[in-house]
Amino acid sequence: MFWMVALLALDGRQYVYRVYAPREALPADLFWAAFHCHDESGGPRASDWFDSAQIWWIGDVEELARN
Repeated sequence: MFWMVALLALDGRQYVYRVYAPREALPADLFWAAFHCHDESGGPRASDWFDSAQIWWIGDVEELARN
């Protein structure tokens, strides 16, 4: 269904973005999609350290019901 990507920002906060992409999407692509959304939002500068990002999948309703 979609991915959540959390980015650290220079103000000490963590900003979380929903990225619509297939389950097979590469983590780097998800990171850059969220990073560019953050740049467009006008918020404080986000960290461009890939390793500082947290990325997780939010599954389909059917997939969530099985877990």
